[in-house]
Amino acid sequence: MDAVPDRKLFLGGRLKRLRRELALTQTAMAADLGVSPSYLNHIERNQRPVSAQLLLRLAQTYDVDLRQLGQSGAAGEAELSEVLADPLFQGLDVPRHELLQLADDAPGAAEALLRLYRAFAEQRDRSRAALIDGGETASGPSPADWVRDHIQSRANHFPELDALGEALHAALDPNQTGDGFEALGRARLQARHNLSVRVMPAEVMVEWTRRFDPHRRRLLLSETLDPSSRAFAIAYQLALSEHEAELTALADSARPPDETTRALLKVSLTNTLAAAILMPYAAFQRTAETTGYDIARLQTRFGASFEQVAHRLTTLSRSTARGVPFFLMRVDQAGNVSKRYASGAFPFARFGGACPRWRLHSAFRTPGKLVTQIIETPDGQRWFTLARTVDRQGHDGYGEPHDLAIGLGCELKDAPRLIYARGLDLTAPEVTPIGPACRLCHRHPCAERAAPPVDRPLRVDDWSKSVSPYPFAGG
Repeated sequence: MDAVPDRKLFLGGRLKRLRRELALTQTAMAADLGVSPSYLNHIERNQRPVSAQLLLRLAQTYDVDLRQLGQSGAAGEAELSEVLADPLFQGLDVPRHELLQLADDAPGAAEALLRLYRAFAEQRDRSRAALIDGGETASGPSPADWVRDHIQSRANHFPELDALGEALHAALDPNQTGDGFEALGRARLQARHNLSVRVMPAEVMVEWTRRFDPHRRRLLLSETLDPSSRAFAIAYQLALSEHEAELTALADSARPPDETTRALLKVSLTNTLAAAILMPYAAFQRTAETTGYDIARLQTRFGASFEQVAHRLTTLSRSTARGVPFFLMRVDQAGNVSKRYASGAFPFARFGGACPRWRLHSAFRTPGKLVTQIIETPDGQRWFTLARTVDRQGHDGYGEPHDLAIGLGCELKDAPRLIYARGLDLTAPEVTPIGPACRLCHRHPCAERAAPPVDRPLRVDDWSKSVSPYPFAGG
């Protein structure tokens, strides 16, 4: 267990949220913790700090992860800061401590504000597009944004799917037979579901890498898939064939706003279950810990790709066997973000993470090579990060290889658990200050800046030249 810090911790909002999640009254929780209801009331109102003894009782009584309970609202604060950077709020000077207080003490209100702003911003963008194209506007978040927000609201952790995945992996019994997952998965699909697997030429599959033919009971896979991608496609089909009812129920329980969003959420949940079948939670988390989160070793042990392993590392939040709380981003060479997941704090809001000083964006210069970096975000938090290029699934060998990059990171305090940090001086490390997207970043001067911040006026004169192409007032 992490050492409890000596500084005073005022965790009223988070303690109140925990109590409500447990459906407990103040009197009931106070009895569980061996304190008086009035004392607990003072703590929830931030009139008294949480003592080290009470933190330990919380951990023992309710299986609370102290890392998560003691974590500030930095992630929520980053999103709120991003919202307030919109010119719509020009003239408002909301200090950081107020945003932190809102994120910590009133997370529901903070989430309501974020949803309202997102709906407004998306409607504004659609209205602008409609003026150009002469089309109709629509309201509400896009299906992809809705699904991403829902998954992140669960900290990318679905214990019910982990349990199903472990059970199905055990039923395949790879340790006893010695066969690889692909062979075992093919056999189970044939024996239990009368479903065969065929690898087809790319010119036959055309745009598809995986396609199920329900009439002929065949799963068709493109020859462009590498072994780890073929195994994942088979695990996906197994997940659907054996647990479609559970996946449908889980998607429906999230109450998506429309059928397209529900279908996309179900695909995401099925992918999560497929990963849990290939990389069962307990075995994967145990191997990760014993190897120092050596991604290459995990790839070999579980027959998975770099991206599959990195993504799975962001899901290890089981209360009895937690992994390092990682975040993950996937970008293309133009900087477009196509994946964004986190099991703990996330250093970037929805549109952040595009800083050219982060080596994720320069990983394309060294294809296939893993690069490490310690970064510092504007709030002073430090993060240990890894970045490496990967091939797009189904790459045919004729296009540009290594056209995606994966960034994986954790808080610097967790870096000693990683093999990649061994030999580094983590007490006085070389740190690269970075920001969110340029339009939201107030760091100055910066030679890599591509745009001025939206809430700062430019400061240009004839008599001097800054290293930054966009010097701005207040920088």
